[in-house]
Amino acid sequence: DSKRFEGIDVDFKELAYEAQKTPNVVQATNKSGLSQQLEDIQSRLSLCEKALAEYLDMKRLAFPRFYFISSADLLDILSNGTNPQLVQRHLSKLFDNLAKMKFQLDSEEKATKIGLGMYSREEEYVSFSEPCDCSGPVEVWLNHVLDSMRATVRDEMTEAVMAYEEKPREQWLFDYPAQVALSCTQIWWTTEVGIAFARVEEGYENAMKEYHKKQVTQLNTLVTMLIGQLSKGDRQKIMTICTIDVHARDVVAKMIAQKVDNAQAFTWLSQLRHRWSDEERHCFANICDAQFLYSYEYLGNTPRLVITPLTDRCYITLTQSLHLTMSGAPAGPAGTGKTETTKDLGRALGIMVYVFNCSEQMDYKSCGNIYKGLSQTGAWGCFDEFNRISVEVLSVVAVQVKSVQDAIREKKKSFNFLGEEINLVPSVGIFITMNPGYAGRTELPENLKALFRPCAMVVPDFELICEIMLVAEGFIEARALARKFITLYQLCKELLSKQDHYDWGLRAIKSVLVVAGSLKRDDPERPEDQILMRSLRDFNIPKIVTDDVPVFMGLIGDLFPALDVPRKRDLNFESFVRQAVLDLRLQAEDNFVLKVVQLEELLTVRHSVFVVGNAGTGKSQVMRSLNKTYQIMKRRPVWTDLNPKAVTNDELFGIINPATREWKDGK
Repeated sequence: DSKRFEGIDVDFKELAYEAQKTPNVVQATNKSGLSQQLEDIQSRLSLCEKALAEYLDMKRLAFPRFYFISSADLLDILSNGTNPQLVQRHLSKLFDNLAKMKFQLDSEEKATKIGLGMYSREEEYVSFSEPCDCSGPVEVWLNHVLDSMRATVRDEMTEAVMAYEEKPREQWLFDYPAQVALSCTQIWWTTEVGIAFARVEEGYENAMKEYHKKQVTQLNTLVTMLIGQLSKGDRQKIMTICTIDVHARDVVAKMIAQKVDNAQAFTWLSQLRHRWSDEERHCFANICDAQFLYSYEYLGNTPRLVITPLTDRCYITLTQSLHLTMSGAPAGPAGTGKTETTKDLGRALGIMVYVFNCSEQMDYKSCGNIYKGLSQTGAWGCFDEFNRISVEVLSVVAVQVKSVQDAIREKKKSFNFLGEEINLVPSVGIFITMNPGYAGRTELPENLKALFRPCAMVVPDFELICEIMLVAEGFIEARALARKFITLYQLCKELLSKQDHYDWGLRAIKSVLVVAGSLKRDDPERPEDQILMRSLRDFNIPKIVTDDVPVFMGLIGDLFPALDVPRKRDLNFESFVRQAVLDLRLQAEDNFVLKVVQLEELLTVRHSVFVVGNAGTGKSQVMRSLNKTYQIMKRRPVWTDLNPKAVTNDELFGIINPATREWKDGK
């Protein structure tokens, strides 16, 4: 095939050379036999393309995670396969949170092909239990990396479970990676609740209450640590454990309130409970009558979701659907946590979760390739906005999903999928999320509905989420502050004018909490209500239209009476802004400088920011001024002007080529 391609290359270059010698387009394109020559080249190219596709498929079967990357990325990996250093940049597409590896150095300080450990995106480093051999074909050594990663997480977990009681918990958790510390905390929670139940049955009535006191003490210790000096990684680790700890505390409090006195009560069985088996040296997760083996995918130091009663209910539905060899389908409006809950459940089980954003361009072949990859890796796939796919494709997808489910039900090791025999890893899970209210959505066909267990996601408990996130940011008076916070947002929703850019939902709440957390760490002595009031005021004022400002300030005054905290000002940054404004030949008015500062503050906690206002009010100049400020501060900003009306949606966001199924990136 390579010789055939070289022949095509020579033939085409000759034709191009001939065309170059004939400047007249009509003469150059009307030469005799040219059409036949081009058709011949085209047919030979098709054969080359077919051979290449077969070759790539062969590699994908050898390392099934290749199904989830584009052909261009796969070709880059294969062409650099013998050089692990060059393949590293693609690792984050193949693993959940393995961003790069550490290699052994030889006597000349050059990297060898022996892997010593892995780094997450958050720069957490974990040494492999045993060095990993990264020589040979890329699809072989990537399987070695996968095995080493899982073995390492499992070994660390074995050690951490055994060492838990040897020293205080707040010291123990710094000895292990974040994922291991969190999982072992959950394992010991299950164990200690079990011990408390055993003591209750022996007649010791206050056993559960005493354990609850111990939980509160442990949690307060962690919250106190959050206010102190911690590295970014350690802070994230403790915040995540706090999030899970608060839920564990609330579950025990609920069982005390309901006078639950044995471990078979539904209140306890309906919780996701991790346990460690000493005989098998494995971690299992139980919920109701379903049991799952932990998958040991390295997850790094990632935050976890706040668990609310809605999350618990969704966990039960999704785990029961897997237990019954079905698939799960959370449905509900935007911002209720459909995708995030699915991803979080996957993280709790240590499993890789791939999220696919569905669009009208998806056909049965691209869906089939994804299912083929999921079946062989045993990973979960979450298909976002599944009902955007056209009905014709959905009915074929139903057959594909059913063949995977049937194979799991029959406990097959391999099965026939679309005429091809492929291996099956039974931990595979297929989930779809749907947003029923949006335009351009299709109704699912009946044969597809039958394969999925629906789960209605309604508006989550904002106050509980807010409280737990405040605890995780190091606030002591979290409950009272959460009530004020949510009351303010509910009143804003009802009393302020209706504007397209107003958002009083979960994402807005989260970004204010991040601001409040950083303010608290910068000024730990200041009262907590002042910190929250300042972040609510300074973060929201920039987006509120002039007519609504008095109403908003009135609401803040009612909820935080007699508090008037000055804005936190960075005078050094403001001087840079003034210099930038003058360099652009503009007037450095206080109000204009304030808008530039507000834009900068918003960009630190938001992925994107709209600058809204009437024509001629200085929207573009605010952005230009911030860009110039960054240049003065030597930050190297990238500035691109784009008029969305001048390009089509496909040019802007990208498109799948219908002929080759290749994705072409947008601008």
